[in-house]
Amino acid sequence: YAGCTILLLPGTILTLGAGYVFAKAFHGVGIGTFVGSLVVVVGATIGGSCSFVIGRFLLRDCVSRSLRSSKYILLHALDIAIEEKGFRIMSLLRLSPVIPFNVLNYIAGVTAVGFFEFLFAFWAIIPGTVFYVFLGASAGSLMDIMKGNASANSRTMLILVILGVLLGICAVGLISYYARLQLKKIVAQREEDEEAQAQDSQEHDLPQRQQQGHGSDPLIDSSASGSLIPLQQPTDQSAQ
Repeated sequence: YAGCTILLLPGTILTLGAGYVFAKAFHGVGIGTFVGSLVVVVGATIGGSCSFVIGRFLLRDCVSRSLRSSKYILLHALDIAIEEKGFRIMSLLRLSPVIPFNVLNYIAGVTAVGFFEFLFAFWAIIPGTVFYVFLGASAGSLMDIMKGNASANSRTMLILVILGVLLGICAVGLISYYARLQLKKIVAQREEDEEAQAQDSQEHDLPQRQQQGHGSDPLIDSSASGSLIPLQQPTDQSAQ
């Protein structure tokens, strides 16, 4: 799983497969989901950390060009805010599938987020991982039920699987929706701060410009008055 993460290969099939394999190996959906989720989270964390280091030190120029592309404009807008709220923003990006998981690992390497903030934010992949592993673990039970090889509790098991899938979809959807709302708020707040800073700088420069303008008036007046003095002297001499 770590190798697929580094090579930018989709991990969804492996996540589903982990649930299926471990549920079969341990003869239970619950224990299969737990072990499969643990393996997937550890593998994703190792692979994601390696991708982060590669993006920061080895492929920085290439990843920086990707960050400036319009496809990942959201992360580019969050780049400055990440320096102050790195853990929170990375957690929200993990919870929301705005940017693919494998790509985010590389792009995060060229942002201002610290390594440990990036590392601790991997907790946010747990809800989605458990859901997909559970789907894979349930697939084996569903196949047994369809083949008629299930036990007497097969009907109860089928109901539990269906309820678990529905609740998982709702939970992941709500979490993703909340994460997107929070990301939009952070971007909007950042834009408001930039506008306020620009306005403050303009107000700060305005008095200086006014002082410069007033400082030039005496020069203009003195030059004007100096030009009048030579004109008055010939007039007085002619009167005498």
